[in-house]
Amino acid sequence: MEKAKLIRRYLSEKEQLVMPGVYDALSAKIASRAGFEVIFITGYSLSATVLGEPDFGLLTQTEVVAATQRICSVVETPVIVDADTGYGNAINVIRTVEDLLRAGAAGMFLEDQVWPKRCGHMKGKQVIRLDEQLKKLRAAIEAKKDTDFFIVARTDARQALGLSEAITRGLAFKEAGADAVFIEAPESKEEMREISRQVPGPLVANMLERGVTPLMGPQELKELGFELIVWPLAPLYAVAKSLTQVYTTLRNEGSTTKILDNLMPFDEFNEIVGLDKKYALDSKYRT
Repeated sequence: MEKAKLIRRYLSEKEQLVMPGVYDALSAKIASRAGFEVIFITGYSLSATVLGEPDFGLLTQTEVVAATQRICSVVETPVIVDADTGYGNAINVIRTVEDLLRAGAAGMFLEDQVWPKRCGHMKGKQVIRLDEQLKKLRAAIEAKKDTDFFIVARTDARQALGLSEAITRGLAFKEAGADAVFIEAPESKEEMREISRQVPGPLVANMLERGVTPLMGPQELKELGFELIVWPLAPLYAVAKSLTQVYTTLRNEGSTTKILDNLMPFDEFNEIVGLDKKYALDSKYRT
């Protein structure tokens, strides 16, 4: 079964999907092993880990596609990719869709920000005209041809132009054929309730710790009408905090003996990355 079809089946069966953010092959493997039905490649985390830079429009199309290929090659779990604005006009969007399909992605997020974009919870965002974004969205839908590909249409108009315009765009995206709609950065539960009242689902909620949208659990989000829940940055923030602790301890103490309980054991890590399989292959083909 095509992986986009799996996403649709999961939505039908479970009524809600929780998608964790991943940013490299290791994080994707761990998320898949944890049992998530779908995982999400987050541009924020890619920019931080690939470039050491903020999510400020610095990540390129080729870097995102390369990361997608690496991640999709090590997991069977369907992968949805944060494809930012599609990296240009409608023609660039077509190339992005084609490249992501070749890389093994099951779907993408496509947003309406002015390039260079920035994280949806950062200030100073601008959006392009709705008619221009609709052309880009239609180009994405046409580019997938006969292949099933789950396209999430995102608008950042809430901050730039207000909630009413964001809802107008969400309705237009759905009418144009988007599989799901993502109105980024609503500022209250009341705004989220209004979004779900007016915009047909599936709807995406972005749960960013200490962001502008209230942090909620799955049941409350379900009651508000949101079926696709993204937790994009918790893994990255946890890793950054852990690395800070390890490097600081190692610098100050000269060893890790005081924090061994915080480190994954050697054998357990090797099991995650599949060392036993490589030993088996080595034994099979050794001369």
